[in-house]
Amino acid sequence: MSNVTLELGGRSYVVACADGQEAHILGLGKAIDAKLAGMANLAGQSETRTLLFAALLMADECHEAKQKSAPVATQDDPALAEALEKIAGRLEGCAARLENGAANT
Repeated sequence: MSNVTLELGGRSYVVACADGQEAHILGLGKAIDAKLAGMANLAGQSETRTLLFAALLMADECHEAKQKSAPVATQDDPALAEALEKIAGRLEGCAARLENGAANT
């Protein structure tokens, strides 16, 4: 395991990741930070709420991109369904680490 420090909205977060994934995680952090920078009217919002809004915007972008791509039936493709479950689990783990970091600051 390795640790990387993400700069999001002017704050630093240390996130654990698998060895070799550091650059990928840093790139994801930069995408989140860019999303935060592009959001208006964040004054007075809590850190958690601000990150929630950024996550919702990014999830909406992913949803729209999926809708534009060819339809895929996950019930007919167990490997795809399993891959999506793994991704969801990783996202939940990231969210938990961010929440734990926010609670400790």
